[in-house]
This record gives sequence, C-alpha cells and structure tokens, in this order.
Amino acid sequence: MSGADTTGEKIPVRVYGGPTALIEYGRLRFVTDPTFDPPGEYPMPLPGDHKLVKTEPSPVTAADLGRVDAVLLSHDGHDDNLDDTGRALLPEVPVVFTTVSGATRLGGNAHGLAFWQTAELQRPDGGTVTVTGLPARHGPEGCEPISGDVVGFMLTSDDLPPVYVSGDNANLGHVKEIAGKFAPVDTAILFLGGARMDFAFDGALLTLDSALGAEAAGILGARRVVPAHYDSWAHFTEGRSEIEAAFDKAGLADRLDFAR
Repeated sequence: MSGADTTGEKIPVRVYGGPTALIEYGRLRFVTDPTFDPPGEYPMPLPGDHKLVKTEPSPVTAADLGRVDAVLLSHDGHDDNLDDTGRALLPEVPVVFTTVSGATRLGGNAHGLAFWQTAELQRPDGGTVTVTGLPARHGPEGCEPISGDVVGFMLTSDDLPPVYVSGDNANLGHVKEIAGKFAPVDTAILFLGGARMDFAFDGALLTLDSALGAEAAGILGARRVVPAHYDSWAHFTEGRSEIEAAFDKAGLADRLDFAR
C-alpha cells in the first residue's frame, strides 16, 4: 500500500481518554471523536431510561488541542463519541469527516464518507492526504437501526505509512476486508474496551474487546497499536490491564503504545 514501507518513524499520536486522540499526519492535525464534557450521566437516544455514565474527566479542553485541521468522527449519535463540548468544536475546524447520515444531521462543514469513499486534503508541505471511509459495525449483525451508522478511517499519503482509526467497530469481518486493501498498516488506533450493555443485544459486544483487538492487530499487520476508547465510561468491561494481557498472550505486546 502507498507509503507502507517508506518509514519506520512514528506518526505522532496522543490519546486523551475515551475515543479522543490527536494524530499529526502530513503536517495536518486530525482529532478523533471529540469528547470533553465532565463526568456524569448522559441520556441515550433509546426508549426507556438508559444512560451512559462518564466516570473520569478529560485531561484536556478543546482549546488545549491547538490547531485542528480535520475531525474524524466515527458517529454523532452517542455522547461518549461526540458530547456537547465536542459538538461545539466542530464548526471551528475546516472539515468534519463522518457517516453519510451524520453529515446530513450535522450540516455545515460535515462531509459524509460512505464505506471505501475517499476525500483529499492538501498538506501544508505539498502533496495530499487521502482520507478513506471504512466499514464498521457498532454491535452484532443487524444492530444498525438501534446503534446507528458508524464509519472508520484510513489516512494515507505517498510518503507516509497508513494510519487506521477503527471507530466503534465490533466486527472482525470488516477488519479483514480493510486488511485486504491496506495491510500492512503502520499505526492502528483501535477502539477497544469490550463495550457492552445488559439491555442491548443480549449483552453482545458493541466494540472490540482486548482479545479481538489483538486478533485485529495481527490481521492488519500493524506495526503499532494505539488503544483508545477503553476508559472513562462505565460501559467498558475491559481496561488497560486486560489489553496488555491479551496482547502479551498473542505475542504482540511490543506493538502496544498507549500514547498517553
């Protein structure tokens, strides 16, 4: 794949809790799923009195991030991926890449990417970065009418290695499709945590758990895995220790980078 073998240098990535990370790629600054609101209960867009519970504050504010050139928003319907403060950030950035349905809801600078659809951004140092929308599924088969549409992303450029952002994906089948087109990737930012809710889909996984994350890393041939979206919310069933144990068991411990 374009740029896959051109450099072993790290693409700068910093994770700020939950799904929010800053990626510096081609001298452009990308932020994933911006969330900065305080701990507390957040209603879910479902029948019944269901809430998401945020347990830890963000270590940064939106202003602390500095310049943001683009937001990679896996979906807009859940507060643990886009909260009120994150939503207020969106109009301040040049472009927000998200699902096609999400772009319709958000309007303005939101740009919907269907699976495998691409968009190009001009790099300040010349050339372009290609953003590709990738398949993702936020739960078991058939979950979309309840959990909503989700999209992942791949960043590529001629002289840089590929960077994958999974979004809230629970489906290894999609990971295999992505690997077929892009493997090996340099950096895989995997949303892990094994999210589950007792009232939803009989407790099925809503995101990858640690073991599936390690399997995904192997499928993608990822040189580096940056875990995200495994902390700060009560619906995660696994955290850093489980991720480390699963990657160690798979013989991939040396690929982990928590980027905190």
